[in-house]
Amino acid sequence: MSTDRTRPAGRRDQSGPRSVPPQRSRRLQPHRPQRPHQWFAERLLAVLSGQRPVHWMLGHTIGEAYDQLAELAPTTPLRATRGSRPVLRHCRGAQPATGVVEAFASIAAGDRVRAMAFRLEQGPDQRWRCAAVELGGERLTAGAPGPR
Repeated sequence: MSTDRTRPAGRRDQSGPRSVPPQRSRRLQPHRPQRPHQWFAERLLAVLSGQRPVHWMLGHTIGEAYDQLAELAPTTPLRATRGSRPVLRHCRGAQPATGVVEAFASIAAGDRVRAMAFRLEQGPDQRWRCAAVELGGERLTAGAPGPR
């Protein structure tokens, strides 16, 4: 048995433990909850790409927005292309008035990039709801097919 306490038994080299620089500890940033427009962008993408059923948005829309989504969802205007699942690339929002957020997002699927804009309104119960949606400059209206 070796009397050198710094060297494991069976080790033959004469070097001792090397000084290892201390690792920089990453400061863990507290988890920030998603902003309403980011959360809605993910949900709208899931519905308009066919990943989720339209009734998933039932309590999260107001006015004609749900009816528009119900007619558009079967056409899946943001469906996968060439096997690439669509993903949310960027999402930004602006607050033109209290209780209103107008947001835009870019969605990528393979080599295609699409734009989506939507409006959120905050109700008296402080919940955000989607009031309007547009894709690629064309307003999503009931009865009109989405862009292909």
